Amino acid sequence: DILKTLQLLPGIKSAGDGNSGFYVRGGGADQNLILLDEAPIYNATHLLGFFSTFNSDAIKDVSVYKGNMPAQYGGRLSSVLDIHTNDGNMTNTQLSGGIGIISSRLNLEGPITKDKGAFSIHARRTYADLFLKLSKDSSVNQNKLNFYDLNAKANYQFGSNNRLYLSAYRGRDNLGFGNDFGLNWGNSVLSLRWNHVYNSSLFSNTSLLYSYYDYLVRIQSGNNDVDVRSSIRDFSLRNEWQWHIDNRSRLNFGFSTIHHDIAPGSVETSSTSSYNTQILEKKKSLESALWLSHDWKINPSWQVTYGARLSMFNVLGPGTFYNFDEIGDVVDSSVFASGKIAKTYLNLEPRLAISYQRDNRDFIRFSYSRNTQNLHLLSNSTAANPTDVWVPSSLNIKPEIGDQLATGYFGELNDGMFEYSSEVYYRWMQNQIDYKNGAEIIANKDVESQLLYGKGRAYGWENFFKKKKGRLTGWISYTLSKTERKLDQVNGGKWYPARQDRTHEISVVGIYQLNSKWTLSGTWVYYTGNAVTFPSGKYVVSDILINYYSERNGNRMPAYHRLDLGATLQGKSTDKFESSWTFSLFNAYGRENAYSMTFKRDPDNSSKTVVERTALFRFVPSVTYNFKFK
Repeated sequence: DILKTLQLLPGIKSAGDGNSGFYVRGGGADQNLILLDEAPIYNATHLLGFFSTFNSDAIKDVSVYKGNMPAQYGGRLSSVLDIHTNDGNMTNTQLSGGIGIISSRLNLEGPITKDKGAFSIHARRTYADLFLKLSKDSSVNQNKLNFYDLNAKANYQFGSNNRLYLSAYRGRDNLGFGNDFGLNWGNSVLSLRWNHVYNSSLFSNTSLLYSYYDYLVRIQSGNNDVDVRSSIRDFSLRNEWQWHIDNRSRLNFGFSTIHHDIAPGSVETSSTSSYNTQILEKKKSLESALWLSHDWKINPSWQVTYGARLSMFNVLGPGTFYNFDEIGDVVDSSVFASGKIAKTYLNLEPRLAISYQRDNRDFIRFSYSRNTQNLHLLSNSTAANPTDVWVPSSLNIKPEIGDQLATGYFGELNDGMFEYSSEVYYRWMQNQIDYKNGAEIIANKDVESQLLYGKGRAYGWENFFKKKKGRLTGWISYTLSKTERKLDQVNGGKWYPARQDRTHEISVVGIYQLNSKWTLSGTWVYYTGNAVTFPSGKYVVSDILINYYSERNGNRMPAYHRLDLGATLQGKSTDKFESSWTFSLFNAYGRENAYSMTFKRDPDNSSKTVVERTALFRFVPSVTYNFKFK
C-alpha cells in the first residue's frame, strides 16, 4: 500500500488507526494535495484508514513533495502526493490479480493498437461483510463492511507529436450496523489529457479534470429516519508547458482554473420524523493560478530552482453571505446572484531551492516556499473522518498561508550500499482554524460563527538511514518535531500543542531475502500520542455527569506502537505465468492502540470517573494468492 509505505518515511505521519489522511511536517490532514492523474482526491482512504484509495497494481509512479513544492502545484500548505496510473501494455495482453481472505483484485491490460495505444483496468473489493453473514447472530450478520474501487485508463498516439490519455476512478465504502446506522462515502475522478510535442525542446500538457467526493450518513431510530449528506464537486482546466532551453536550463510555466461546487450539508428526514429537513446553501468558488519556474544548473556543483505562483480565489454567488463579530453574532449580510463575485483573494507564492553537490553522492539542499490554501476541512471529532465538511474561503474565512524553510544533507555510503539524510525545517502559518468550545459543525448554516482563527508554527529534525543492497534491506527513520497553534481566545492566548503534534516518531523496516523462494519482512512504528483535551473536572446536574474542560490540548493520547510481519513465497514461474503467496499479520503483538477515550461515571462508585479506551484493530491476519498471465 503506497500510502502506508509513505507514512514510514520521516516527516510523513499516519493520522492513526481509524483516521482518514496523514500529517506532513505539522500540517493537518486537509493540508495535503493528493492528485490521481492530476485530479484531486478528497479522501484517500478505505475502511477508515486501514486501506488507501490507491490500488498498488494500478500505480505507474509517485512523486512526494513535503518541502519545496514546484510552482505548478498549489492549493495546500503542507505537501503534494502526485500519483499517475499505469498507461497499459503496448505489446501484450496481461491478466493478473490476487485472491485474499480480506480483499481480492483483478487487473487487465493490453494494446489497443500495437505500439500506438494501450488500456489498463484494475478492480479491487473487500468482502468482510460476506463472512459476517455466516454468523447466526442477527446483530452481526446484518452488518456491512466493504469497499470497492475501479481504475481504468486508455491512451492513444495520433501522429508523431500527439497523444491522448483518458483515465477514470471510482471508489466507494459501505459501513452499516443492522438497520440502525449506515455510512458510505467515495470518490469519483475523470481525467482527459492531451500531450503535444512541438519539437525536441518544447512540449505541453492540457487537461480537463473532474473530481467528486460525497458521504451519506443514515440513521434510523423508531419513527425517525435521518439522512445526512455532504459533497464537493470540481471541474478543472489545466495547461502546462516545459521548455528545455539547453542542457542546463529549463522553464516550466502554465495556468489552471478549478470551479468548486460544495454542498456543505443537508439533513433529510422522513415524513414521520420529529426532526425537520434542512438543506444548506451550496458554496461555489473559482480557484485559478499562473506559475513560472526556472531550473538552472549553474555548474556541476550548484543548481537552483526559483519561481513563483500567483493564485486567485473568487467566492461566487448565488448565496447569502454573513459577516460575524468576534463572539459569533451576525453583523450584516449580503446577497449575491449566481456567478457574481462576493470576494476575491490574490496571493503571490514565491518558491526557491538551492542545492550544492559535494561529490557524486552527497549534496546539501536549502529551500523556501510559500503556499496558500482556500479549501478547509472542518471536523467535530479529534481525528479526521469521512464525515468532515469541506468549506471554501469566504468573507469570514481567510486563506491559510504557510511559509517554510528547510535545509538538509543527503548522501550515500559504501558505493551506494547505504543512503542517509538529515534535514531540519521551520514552518510558520497564518489564518489557522480552530473551534469554539462546543462548536456545531454538521449541517450548521452559521458554521463560520463557530470558528476561531490564529497562527501556527512547526519545526523539526528528520533523519533517515537506508540499506539498499544485500539479502537484508530496509530503513530506519526518526523525526523529532513540535507543532503549535496560538489563538487569542484559546488558553489565554498562549501557544498550545496542535492536535497533530507528535514529539517522537520512529519507523523501522526490514526485508530479508531468505532464499530464492521466501522473502520475510517486518515493520515497527512508534509515535507520541496526539494532543487532546481531557476533562479537568466534573459536576452533576439532575443525576447527569457533566465533564468540565479547561486547557485545550493539554493532554495526550497513549503512545502508539505496532509491529507488522509479512512473508512472500514465490510460486510457479514460466514464460507465460508466475505466482506467489503473501502472508501478513497486522499488529502482531496485539497492541490495543487507543482510537478514542471516553470518560464516564463509575457504575460502582458514582463519585468516581472511569476511562473507557476504544481500540479498532488488534490482530489482523491476511493471506493472498497472487497470479499473473503474461
